[in-house]
Amino acid sequence: MSTKTHSVRASDLVHDWWLVDAEGKTLGRLATKIATLLLGKGKPTYAPHLEGGDHVIVVNARNVHVTGSKLANKKYYRHSGYPGGLKETNLESLLRNHPDRPIQQAVKGMLPKNKLGRHVLGRLHVYGDSEHPHGAQNPKTLDLDGHIG
Repeated sequence: MSTKTHSVRASDLVHDWWLVDAEGKTLGRLATKIATLLLGKGKPTYAPHLEGGDHVIVVNARNVHVTGSKLANKKYYRHSGYPGGLKETNLESLLRNHPDRPIQQAVKGMLPKNKLGRHVLGRLHVYGDSEHPHGAQNPKTLDLDGHIG
């Protein structure tokens, strides 16, 4: 009796759509769940070299919760590429002006730093309000505890 090792192929993978409501959820804990879904680590067909993860839609990103005094003290930096072009923004103003960026950057820091991680980040769709244009995909709602609703 011979047994063969089953190797997952890219054609065997199925990409689902998940809807996550960020209202009142802690930013870091939310980001870890989203990164796990994007990479597909909870699936039995997980392979680290394949894109087996799902699409994730995050709504109400403007109402994400952070602990302590991070709203005023957490800083985000960007550089224009010119001398003296370093810009600094705190979390409170970033949530007010661009509510999708804190969640995107938190998830990006939890993904692999290679081509696969950059491509997987393209399946993350973050919106500040409860409206999103992905209704045709019939996303399944996911609570942070992993309950499908």
